[in-house]
Amino acid sequence: MSSQPYVRPFSKTTWYMRKGRYKVYMLREVTCLLVGFYAFLTIAGLAALAKGPNAWISFLVSQQNTAMIAFHAIALLYFLFFQTFAWFKLAPKAMPIQVGGKNLSGQYVVIGHYIAWAVLSAFIFWLAGVI
Repeated sequence: MSSQPYVRPFSKTTWYMRKGRYKVYMLREVTCLLVGFYAFLTIAGLAALAKGPNAWISFLVSQQNTAMIAFHAIALLYFLFFQTFAWFKLAPKAMPIQVGGKNLSGQYVVIGHYIAWAVLSAFIFWLAGVI
C-alpha cells in the first residue's frame, strides 16, 4: 500500500469531450461569445447613429456583406433552436406551478411555453405583415 492519496487523472483542456452532456454544456456556454459580439455590434451601431446619417448608412452597408449575413443567420438559428429548447426544458424546474396542493406536471409547463412561443411569433409575423 502506498501512503500517497489517489489523484484522479484530469485533463484541463479536453475534460468536456468525455461525456455528451459536457459537450452540450460547453456548446451552450459558447453563447457568451455570440452575445459579446452582438453587444459590440450594437455599440458600434449606436456610435455610427450618433455620428450622423452617413456613418449610419456605412454601418448598415457593412452589415450587408455575405460573411455578416451568414454570421447573423447562424447565430439566429443557434439562439433560436438550441437556446430556446434548452430553456424550455428547464422551465418546469425554474417555474413550478401548483394547482390545488399538487405541482403541475412539467410537460404541461413546457407545452405551455411552446404554445405561447407559437402564438407570439404568429402575432409578430402578423404585425410585420408576413402573414
